[in-house]
Amino acid sequence: MTKVYINGKLYDKNDAKISVYDHCLLYGDGVFEGIRVYGGKVFRLEEHVRRLYDSAKAIWLEIPMSREQVAEAVNRTVKVNDKKDGYIRLVVTRGAGSLGLDPRKTTDPQVIIIVDDITLYPPEFYEHGLEIVTAATIRNHPNALNPRIKSCNYLNNILAKIEGIRAGCVEALMLNHKGEIAECTGDNIFVVKRGVLWTPPIDAGILEGVTRNTVIELARADNIPVREAALLRHDVYVADECFLSGTAAEVVPVVKCDDRVIGTGKPGPITRALRERFHALTRE
Repeated sequence: MTKVYINGKLYDKNDAKISVYDHCLLYGDGVFEGIRVYGGKVFRLEEHVRRLYDSAKAIWLEIPMSREQVAEAVNRTVKVNDKKDGYIRLVVTRGAGSLGLDPRKTTDPQVIIIVDDITLYPPEFYEHGLEIVTAATIRNHPNALNPRIKSCNYLNNILAKIEGIRAGCVEALMLNHKGEIAECTGDNIFVVKRGVLWTPPIDAGILEGVTRNTVIELARADNIPVREAALLRHDVYVADECFLSGTAAEVVPVVKCDDRVIGTGKPGPITRALRERFHALTRE
Protein backbone atom coordinates (compact mmCIF):
# COMPACT_ATOMS: atom_id res chain seq x y z
CA MET A 1 0.00 0.00 0.00
CA THR A 2 1.31 3.42 -1.00
CA LYS A 3 2.26 5.61 1.96
CA VAL A 4 1.48 9.34 1.83
CA TYR A 5 3.34 11.86 3.99
CA ILE A 6 1.24 14.55 5.68
CA ASN A 7 2.88 16.89 8.21
CA GLY A 8 5.41 14.43 9.57
CA LYS A 9 3.24 11.30 9.54
CA LEU A 10 2.82 8.53 6.99
CA TYR A 11 -0.66 7.31 6.09
CA ASP A 12 -1.97 4.54 3.88
CA LYS A 13 -3.14 5.98 0.57
CA ASN A 14 -6.81 5.45 1.42
CA ASP A 15 -6.42 7.12 4.81
CA ALA A 16 -4.52 10.21 3.62
CA LYS A 17 -6.93 13.09 4.22
CA ILE A 18 -7.03 16.83 4.84
CA SER A 19 -9.85 19.14 5.89
CA VAL A 20 -12.53 20.09 3.36
CA TYR A 21 -12.09 23.61 4.77
CA ASP A 22 -8.47 23.74 3.58
CA HIS A 23 -8.12 26.81 1.37
CA CYS A 24 -6.17 24.77 -1.17
CA LEU A 25 -9.34 22.80 -1.83
CA LEU A 26 -11.67 25.78 -1.56
CA TYR A 27 -9.63 28.31 -3.54
CA GLY A 28 -6.57 26.59 -5.03
CA ASP A 29 -4.49 28.40 -2.41
CA GLY A 30 -1.26 26.43 -2.25
CA VAL A 31 1.87 25.51 -4.16
CA PHE A 32 3.34 22.28 -5.43
CA GLU A 33 6.22 20.58 -7.22
CA GLY A 34 6.32 17.53 -9.48
CA ILE A 35 9.59 15.63 -9.08
CA ARG A 36 10.98 12.43 -10.56
CA VAL A 37 12.72 9.46 -8.98
CA TYR A 38 15.28 7.58 -11.05
CA GLY A 39 17.06 4.53 -9.70
CA GLY A 40 15.83 5.30 -6.21
CA LYS A 41 17.34 8.79 -6.28
CA VAL A 42 15.35 12.02 -6.40
CA PHE A 43 16.27 14.05 -9.49
CA ARG A 44 17.31 17.68 -8.93
CA LEU A 45 15.67 17.80 -5.50
CA GLU A 46 17.48 20.96 -4.43
CA GLU A 47 16.21 22.88 -7.46
CA HIS A 48 12.64 21.70 -6.89
CA VAL A 49 12.69 22.60 -3.20
CA ARG A 50 14.13 26.03 -4.01
CA ARG A 51 11.34 26.68 -6.53
CA LEU A 52 8.73 25.46 -4.03
CA TYR A 53 9.91 28.01 -1.47
CA ASP A 54 10.06 30.75 -4.12
CA SER A 55 6.45 30.00 -5.08
CA ALA A 56 5.38 29.98 -1.43
CA LYS A 57 7.14 33.27 -0.72
CA ALA A 58 5.47 34.87 -3.73
CA ILE A 59 2.01 34.07 -2.36
CA TRP A 60 2.84 34.91 1.29
CA LEU A 61 2.66 31.26 2.36
CA GLU A 62 5.01 30.23 5.15
CA ILE A 63 6.05 26.59 4.91
CA PRO A 64 6.22 25.15 8.45
CA MET A 65 9.44 23.25 7.75
CA SER A 66 12.96 24.17 6.73
CA ARG A 67 14.21 23.37 3.24
CA GLU A 68 16.44 20.68 4.69
CA GLN A 69 13.50 19.11 6.52
CA VAL A 70 11.37 19.10 3.37
CA ALA A 71 14.16 17.44 1.37
CA GLU A 72 14.64 14.87 4.12
CA ALA A 73 10.89 14.15 4.18
CA VAL A 74 10.84 13.65 0.41
CA ASN A 75 13.72 11.17 0.57
CA ARG A 76 12.12 9.40 3.50
CA THR A 77 8.81 8.99 1.68
CA VAL A 78 10.54 7.66 -1.42
CA LYS A 79 12.43 5.14 0.72
CA VAL A 80 9.33 4.01 2.63
CA ASN A 81 7.50 3.39 -0.65
CA ASP A 82 10.54 1.56 -2.07
CA LYS A 83 10.09 3.50 -5.29
CA LYS A 84 13.00 3.03 -7.72
CA ASP A 85 11.46 4.91 -10.63
CA GLY A 86 8.44 7.11 -10.10
CA TYR A 87 6.91 10.51 -9.57
CA ILE A 88 6.64 12.72 -6.50
CA ARG A 89 3.94 15.29 -5.90
CA LEU A 90 5.05 17.70 -3.16
CA VAL A 91 2.20 19.99 -2.06
CA VAL A 92 1.93 22.76 0.53
CA THR A 93 -1.58 24.01 1.26
CA ARG A 94 -2.62 27.25 2.97
CA GLY A 95 -4.35 25.19 5.66
CA ALA A 96 -7.88 24.91 6.99
CA GLY A 97 -9.89 28.04 7.76
CA SER A 98 -13.31 29.57 7.57
CA LEU A 99 -15.21 30.21 4.36
CA GLY A 100 -13.99 33.35 2.64
CA LEU A 101 -10.76 34.36 0.95
CA ASP A 102 -8.94 35.85 3.94
CA PRO A 103 -5.76 33.76 4.43
CA ARG A 104 -5.37 35.17 7.96
CA LYS A 105 -8.26 32.94 8.98
CA THR A 106 -6.38 29.78 8.09
CA THR A 107 -4.15 27.69 10.32
CA ASP A 108 -1.91 24.66 10.07
CA PRO A 109 -0.56 24.54 6.47
CA GLN A 110 -0.35 20.97 5.20
CA VAL A 111 2.86 19.57 3.73
CA ILE A 112 1.90 16.57 1.60
CA ILE A 113 4.22 14.19 -0.24
CA ILE A 114 2.83 11.59 -2.63
CA VAL A 115 5.14 9.05 -4.27
CA ASP A 116 3.58 7.04 -7.07
CA ASP A 117 3.89 6.08 -10.74
CA ILE A 118 3.17 8.32 -13.72
CA THR A 119 2.96 7.74 -17.47
CA LEU A 120 2.19 10.94 -19.32
CA TYR A 121 2.52 9.80 -22.93
CA PRO A 122 2.56 6.34 -24.54
CA PRO A 123 5.92 5.02 -25.84
CA GLU A 124 4.98 5.52 -29.50
CA PHE A 125 4.90 9.31 -29.01
CA TYR A 126 8.54 9.27 -27.92
CA GLU A 127 9.43 7.15 -30.93
CA HIS A 128 7.35 8.86 -33.61
CA GLY A 129 6.45 12.24 -32.09
CA LEU A 130 3.15 13.83 -31.14
CA GLU A 131 0.85 16.47 -32.57
CA ILE A 132 -0.11 19.67 -30.76
CA VAL A 133 -2.64 22.41 -31.42
CA THR A 134 -2.66 26.07 -30.37
CA ALA A 135 -5.23 26.75 -27.66
CA ALA A 136 -7.45 29.82 -27.70
CA THR A 137 -6.95 30.06 -23.92
CA ILE A 138 -3.87 32.22 -23.36
CA ARG A 139 -1.37 31.85 -20.55
CA ASN A 140 -2.17 33.85 -17.40
CA HIS A 141 -1.02 37.45 -17.67
CA PRO A 142 2.13 37.74 -15.50
CA ASN A 143 0.69 40.82 -13.77
CA ALA A 144 -2.43 38.85 -12.81
CA LEU A 145 -0.91 35.56 -11.70
CA ASN A 146 2.76 35.10 -12.48
CA PRO A 147 3.24 31.75 -14.28
CA ARG A 148 6.53 31.30 -12.42
CA ILE A 149 4.45 30.56 -9.32
CA LYS A 150 3.66 26.85 -9.41
CA SER A 151 0.33 27.21 -7.65
CA CYS A 152 -2.37 24.62 -7.05
CA ASN A 153 -4.74 26.66 -9.22
CA TYR A 154 -4.15 25.05 -12.63
CA LEU A 155 -7.47 25.95 -14.23
CA ASN A 156 -5.72 28.05 -16.89
CA ASN A 157 -3.73 25.02 -18.01
CA ILE A 158 -6.68 22.65 -17.69
CA LEU A 159 -8.89 24.75 -19.97
CA ALA A 160 -6.17 24.75 -22.63
CA LYS A 161 -5.68 21.00 -22.11
CA ILE A 162 -9.39 20.44 -22.75
CA GLU A 163 -9.08 22.37 -26.01
CA GLY A 164 -6.23 20.12 -27.08
CA ILE A 165 -8.11 16.96 -26.19
CA ARG A 166 -11.23 18.11 -28.06
CA ALA A 167 -9.01 18.73 -31.10
CA GLY A 168 -7.66 15.19 -30.87
CA CYS A 169 -4.29 16.16 -29.37
CA VAL A 170 -2.79 15.16 -26.04
CA GLU A 171 -1.08 18.53 -25.58
CA ALA A 172 -1.84 22.14 -26.50
CA LEU A 173 0.37 25.14 -27.16
CA MET A 174 -0.38 28.29 -25.16
CA LEU A 175 0.40 31.86 -26.21
CA ASN A 176 0.99 34.78 -23.86
CA HIS A 177 -0.89 38.08 -23.80
CA LYS A 178 1.38 39.43 -26.57
CA GLY A 179 0.60 36.55 -28.92
CA GLU A 180 4.03 34.99 -28.42
CA ILE A 181 4.65 31.34 -27.63
CA ALA A 182 4.72 30.68 -23.90
CA GLU A 183 4.59 26.94 -23.23
CA CYS A 184 2.30 23.95 -23.45
CA THR A 185 -0.21 23.05 -20.76
CA GLY A 186 2.32 21.04 -18.79
CA ASP A 187 5.59 21.28 -20.68
CA ASN A 188 8.12 23.80 -21.93
CA ILE A 189 8.73 23.99 -25.67
CA PHE A 190 11.89 24.03 -27.81
CA VAL A 191 12.40 24.40 -31.55
CA VAL A 192 15.46 23.76 -33.70
CA LYS A 193 16.28 25.90 -36.72
CA ARG A 194 19.50 25.50 -38.70
CA GLY A 195 21.24 23.74 -35.82
CA VAL A 196 20.32 26.33 -33.18
CA LEU A 197 18.07 25.43 -30.23
CA TRP A 198 15.47 28.09 -29.44
CA THR A 199 13.11 28.36 -26.48
CA PRO A 200 10.92 31.14 -25.03
CA PRO A 201 12.55 33.24 -22.29
CA ILE A 202 11.29 33.40 -18.71
CA ASP A 203 9.57 36.75 -19.31
CA ALA A 204 7.40 35.18 -22.03
CA GLY A 205 5.14 34.01 -19.20
CA ILE A 206 6.46 30.51 -18.59
CA LEU A 207 7.31 28.30 -15.67
CA GLU A 208 11.08 27.99 -15.42
CA GLY A 209 11.12 24.22 -15.76
CA VAL A 210 13.76 22.14 -14.01
CA THR A 211 13.82 19.76 -16.98
CA ARG A 212 13.98 22.78 -19.32
CA ASN A 213 17.11 24.01 -17.55
CA THR A 214 18.59 20.51 -17.65
CA VAL A 215 18.01 20.29 -21.42
CA ILE A 216 19.71 23.67 -21.91
CA GLU A 217 22.70 22.46 -19.87
CA LEU A 218 22.94 19.25 -21.90
CA ALA A 219 22.72 21.13 -25.20
CA ARG A 220 25.45 23.59 -24.27
CA ALA A 221 27.66 20.76 -23.02
CA ASP A 222 27.25 19.19 -26.47
CA ASN A 223 28.14 22.51 -28.18
CA ILE A 224 24.61 23.03 -29.48
CA PRO A 225 23.91 26.79 -29.61
CA VAL A 226 21.00 27.77 -27.35
CA ARG A 227 18.98 30.97 -27.67
CA GLU A 228 16.23 32.19 -25.35
CA ALA A 229 14.10 34.61 -27.35
CA ALA A 230 10.51 35.58 -28.08
CA LEU A 231 8.99 33.10 -30.54
CA LEU A 232 5.82 33.12 -32.63
CA ARG A 233 3.76 30.25 -33.99
CA HIS A 234 5.48 30.91 -37.29
CA ASP A 235 8.75 29.78 -35.69
CA VAL A 236 7.18 26.44 -34.79
CA TYR A 237 5.60 26.00 -38.21
CA VAL A 238 8.91 26.51 -40.06
CA ALA A 239 11.17 24.79 -37.52
CA ASP A 240 13.39 21.87 -38.48
CA GLU A 241 12.55 20.15 -35.19
CA CYS A 242 10.37 20.70 -32.14
CA PHE A 243 10.14 19.00 -28.77
CA LEU A 244 8.67 19.46 -25.30
CA SER A 245 10.31 19.06 -21.92
CA GLY A 246 8.85 18.50 -18.48
CA THR A 247 9.27 16.53 -15.29
CA ALA A 248 6.63 13.97 -16.24
CA ALA A 249 7.11 14.18 -20.02
CA GLU A 250 10.94 14.28 -19.93
CA VAL A 251 11.85 15.01 -23.59
CA VAL A 252 9.17 14.22 -26.17
CA PRO A 253 9.30 15.15 -29.89
CA VAL A 254 6.59 17.14 -31.68
CA VAL A 255 6.09 16.46 -35.39
CA LYS A 256 2.97 18.47 -36.17
CA CYS A 257 1.44 21.73 -34.90
CA ASP A 258 -1.94 23.08 -35.97
CA ASP A 259 -1.99 20.40 -38.68
CA ARG A 260 1.32 21.67 -40.13
CA VAL A 261 4.10 19.10 -40.43
CA ILE A 262 7.28 20.17 -38.64
CA GLY A 263 10.53 19.43 -40.48
CA THR A 264 10.46 15.95 -42.00
CA GLY A 265 7.52 14.90 -39.87
CA LYS A 266 9.79 12.70 -37.77
CA PRO A 267 11.85 13.35 -34.62
CA GLY A 268 15.01 15.18 -35.66
CA PRO A 269 18.64 14.43 -34.81
CA ILE A 270 19.07 17.12 -32.12
CA THR A 271 15.82 16.06 -30.44
CA ARG A 272 16.92 12.43 -30.46
CA ALA A 273 20.40 13.31 -29.18
CA LEU A 274 19.08 15.43 -26.30
CA ARG A 275 16.53 12.79 -25.36
CA GLU A 276 19.28 10.16 -25.28
CA ARG A 277 21.52 12.41 -23.18
CA PHE A 278 18.70 13.15 -20.77
CA HIS A 279 17.92 9.44 -20.51
CA ALA A 280 21.60 8.70 -19.82
CA LEU A 281 21.82 11.44 -17.20
CA THR A 282 18.78 10.27 -15.29
CA ARG A 283 19.24 6.51 -15.63
CA GLU A 284 22.98 6.25 -15.17
